[in-house]
Amino acid sequence: MDAPPFAVWRWVAQIRLAPYSYDWIDNLGRRSPQRLVDLPEPVVGEAFTTAGGRRRGRILAVEPGHHLTGEIMGAVLSYVLVPDAGNGTRLLLKVVMRTNPVVALGGCLGDLVMARRQLLNLKRLAESGDGPAR
Repeated sequence: MDAPPFAVWRWVAQIRLAPYSYDWIDNLGRRSPQRLVDLPEPVVGEAFTTAGGRRRGRILAVEPGHHLTGEIMGAVLSYVLVPDAGNGTRLLLKVVMRTNPVVALGGCLGDLVMARRQLLNLKRLAESGDGPAR
């Protein structure tokens, strides 16, 4: 991403408010916020995200500015920010889920589409330079 880690982190931390993928699918048509909200740093044990107006999952581990790991629907998702040589950031997402091979295949294909959209949305928003909503 062409944005510094602190700018990317603010959007990753905002996943607590919405999924930021295809809102018509995983947020019941509610649009994920397009401006930053002044949120406190995430803490272990709080809800991981909000989808369809309901709090979902829980945060398992967090190091503000560096990584956020949460659990939702039996899957563990870890977002890791890696500063690059310039003023940019690599945002890595790892998803782990224990399930049978048939469900895993379907889940991987579906998550590939949804996670790609989420990461592209976070990239667009972090690169936009929008500040906190007033």
